Amino acid sequence: MRRTALLAASAALVAGILARPADAVPSAPAAFVHPGVTVSKGQLDFTRSKVDAGAQPWKGAFDQMMASRYADLNRTPEPRAVVECGSYSNPDLGCTDEREDAIAAYTHALAWYLTRDERHARKAIELMDAWSAVIRDHTNSNAPLQSGWAGSSWPKAAEIIKYTYTGTWSHSGRFATMLRTVYLPEIINGSHSNGNWELSMMEAAVGISVFLEDKASYDKAMARFRTRTAAYVYLESDGALPKTVPSQNLNTREKIVKYWHGQSTFVNGLSQETCRDFTHTGYGLSAISHVAETSRIQGQDLYGTDVGERLRHGLGFHARYQLGAGAEDRLCGGSLELGLGPVTEVGHNALAHRLGHAMTNTATLTRRGRPAGSNNLFVAWETLTHGDNPA
Repeated sequence: MRRTALLAASAALVAGILARPADAVPSAPAAFVHPGVTVSKGQLDFTRSKVDAGAQPWKGAFDQMMASRYADLNRTPEPRAVVECGSYSNPDLGCTDEREDAIAAYTHALAWYLTRDERHARKAIELMDAWSAVIRDHTNSNAPLQSGWAGSSWPKAAEIIKYTYTGTWSHSGRFATMLRTVYLPEIINGSHSNGNWELSMMEAAVGISVFLEDKASYDKAMARFRTRTAAYVYLESDGALPKTVPSQNLNTREKIVKYWHGQSTFVNGLSQETCRDFTHTGYGLSAISHVAETSRIQGQDLYGTDVGERLRHGLGFHARYQLGAGAEDRLCGGSLELGLGPVTEVGHNALAHRLGHAMTNTATLTRRGRPAGSNNLFVAWETLTHGDNPA
């Protein structure tokens, strides 16, 4: 009798891990807001006013961007029909070129908006047109992640150009077709790899869906994002074990601990990849903040849901150790691999500056890292666009 009761209790625990519902998933807006991927027109206008006034930290961040290789008006795009990316970009057949051309397109789009120098708008269009004319596929093991990284930057650039540039972009339809046929199929169904993969892929899918005004894809990507975010950053309210993505079949404590890189003690803000390294964890936290910001611009604010709570605790937890706090023995065996990257501005601005949450460690790390540059993958210029930005 006792054995039966224990088995029943164990089954109930596992069922709860797999089936805990997330908060109601936001649906696509009735009408999409443009520009509306990670950065809004209001945020761009605020930034432009500060740069024009020479105010800090925005002017310093602008100068940093304009001095970077991404803002070079002589940049020559390097498109490929097939981009082949293996693990850790080995082989790298067009992977770096694609990611950096996409970041450059976004950089020139920002430069256009902030300076009104049409040369930057035309360079952004040149980069987008070069790739949309050529690329047909991504291959090898990192194809989904590569598509997510590049696919996060392309729509940010395209949104600014399409909806603010007064000149012509005759191939904007071809660019949209590229996003719909080359990128979206590679990312929309997600990944069972480490959580930063799926979070970056859903960031790209949400951004692409906004540009395409594709409500079905937006809803699908957002639902997958909510499930993955809940499974990526632990909150004590989750219970004894972290939430999981049901299709991964992490249905025992042993499987969950292995997936969390051997970590068996769970505390607020711990990430599924904390004990792997902070760099990959930073990718995941950054993607969470980008999707939350896009959703806010589109009229459905995720910062007031568990997404905001997980982001707040995740940033604060990792900022503390990034600032020099030593790891306790119960955390990753007492050894951490740091390197969070320039990923805190968007979340800090939304949660601390705009909503007033106390985030002392995150604030200290954010200000210490200003102006935040690019991680050369999918994060770029966020002190400029989101530093203490109330819009």
